[in-house]
Amino acid sequence: MARTTKPKTPKADPLFDLRWQRGQRDLIGPLTRLYGGTHDVPAIMDRLRTLLATHWHDRPDDLRALDLTRDIDPDWFLSQDMVAYVFYIDKFAGTLARVPDHIPYLKDLGVSHAHFMPCLRPRPGQSDGGHAVMDYRAINPALGTMEKFETVAKACRAEGIDLGIDIVLNHTAREHEWASRAREGDPFYQAFYRMFDDDTLPKQYEKSLLEIFPAQSSGNFTYYPDFKKWVWTTFNEYQWDLNWENPELFLAILDTILHLANKGVTIFRLDAVAFMWKKMGTICQNLPEVHDLLQALVQSTRVAAPAVIHKAEAIVGPADLVAYLGTGRHEGKVSNLAHHNNLMVQFWSSLASRDTRLMTYVMKTHFPESFRHACFATYIRCHDNIGWAITPEDANRFPPMTDVGHRNFLADFYAGDFEGSFARGEDFQSNPEAGDRRTVGSFASLAGLERALDEDDEPAADLAIKRILMGHALIASFGGVPHLYMGDEIGLLNDYSFHDDPDLADDGRWMHRPQMDWAAVTTLPQGRTPAARIHAGTKAILATRKATPQLASHIPTKIVDISHPGLFIFERLSDDRTVTCLFNFSETDQSVTPWALKLDPARRYRDLLTGAPLNLKDGAITLPPYASLWLIPEG
Repeated sequence: MARTTKPKTPKADPLFDLRWQRGQRDLIGPLTRLYGGTHDVPAIMDRLRTLLATHWHDRPDDLRALDLTRDIDPDWFLSQDMVAYVFYIDKFAGTLARVPDHIPYLKDLGVSHAHFMPCLRPRPGQSDGGHAVMDYRAINPALGTMEKFETVAKACRAEGIDLGIDIVLNHTAREHEWASRAREGDPFYQAFYRMFDDDTLPKQYEKSLLEIFPAQSSGNFTYYPDFKKWVWTTFNEYQWDLNWENPELFLAILDTILHLANKGVTIFRLDAVAFMWKKMGTICQNLPEVHDLLQALVQSTRVAAPAVIHKAEAIVGPADLVAYLGTGRHEGKVSNLAHHNNLMVQFWSSLASRDTRLMTYVMKTHFPESFRHACFATYIRCHDNIGWAITPEDANRFPPMTDVGHRNFLADFYAGDFEGSFARGEDFQSNPEAGDRRTVGSFASLAGLERALDEDDEPAADLAIKRILMGHALIASFGGVPHLYMGDEIGLLNDYSFHDDPDLADDGRWMHRPQMDWAAVTTLPQGRTPAARIHAGTKAILATRKATPQLASHIPTKIVDISHPGLFIFERLSDDRTVTCLFNFSETDQSVTPWALKLDPARRYRDLLTGAPLNLKDGAITLPPYASLWLIPEG
């Protein structure tokens, strides 16, 4: 909402009035804490109500109908039916116009939520994978138009598939209209950004800040001689950090979110949320005000577009992650979903070490068994790098392990530099001073399939496929909405061609963003290729999840610690029957007694994944290499 925009007063609507009465109870608190010391909060609330009413008035009829359905069942996204599939439009379909051609493929796989990686208009040239947005209300011209986007959204909704996109909250591209006006000297838009007349404050802030992309963008501030200002640029020089202390910015971003919601977006991935608020003397991540901002954005959206949910992209340590799903006064009021990057990290850690004790401890100690009106987005890898979030407090519980030593081991292992490693990946954004080395690579390549195929090693390929399917079984059962990243269901390998593109070459993450192999898809029913085996196994896992209400995301997940280094175990504590899930993180058989799992000796059990009854060997449950078991009592 620019200062020249004045929303027209919409007609009275009793349904909107009811939603506003409900919503304002959860809005007045965070807005007062954020802006009460410097601004007129009642005036902000009046403007907010008008803004929300305007977008509700403009909302298409079919989306209003979906709003009503989800108002009645606000926890709809916690169903075991939810499965997300994440892709770059050009990599998956070429253009927006061709996305509907592949809806049958998504439905056959079991997908309920298609997430388009950045598709809003980016700056030309380097754009941080599309996260440097210069126009939030236009689609990347290389992909299509906003009109085509609306058409695709309707086609997806007609087939029961929600559509999600990224909305970048920490920064815009320096070419954004707001930034251009700020650069021209307009004080209204300069207040949308973190700008400084000299480097006195930037130098003070820099003392406690971390570097996000040290290899390509050192420091956190950039000086622009043409308009004599220092600008906060956390990620890259071409990405200008926004000033969320300004309520005008809050209203402008919310206006944009609701505009896109009326175009058919029902799930917003809120990018880089951890960085939104700044405070001297801190690393300017995960500050309490971030959660007030999230509550204000989420609860405002719920008034004008109740069909919409929000997913927080907060790639942070265990101690900070839980708050993004609501704790204390924010419980049940902030993000509906949050990426469970710690589950991802611990999966890869246990796979490399063949030891699940750290994973069991971290998952049991740092995370509650369930959340109110929220859940995790579970995943094995994503479009980004893997940051090895191993803390000293956690690592030191398992001597001789240390946090630095284990992080270096994992980086070496998944770069393929550790003796005996099965992985093919690369380091990303190494920072020797901070001891930070991150990892990039596709699921299949990190799991060993690329190396096995190159070496024509059939037994190694078989183990790699089992690792992949175990990962899919883990995220489908752990509790939350499983997120599959395009190509992981057919074992796509690293794509090294990005080195030849000057706009991509300095960003190693493009290595695990390959083109979809539709030729391989056409051969899936015809054989026992790795792609066919992975696809069939993944499809069966997701179908079993959907048929198992005990795996819905509102069901608590209880970690079971029996000090078994080869197995990761948890229970899904449904009111009717508990499902016990076991995963073997090694290439050798692992056994456990029913007594250790406290299974009822008077009941029969079967494995949901195979449908077979539980058979004991010498009185023990034996899991073959990289096997998964979902045990449920009969009857």
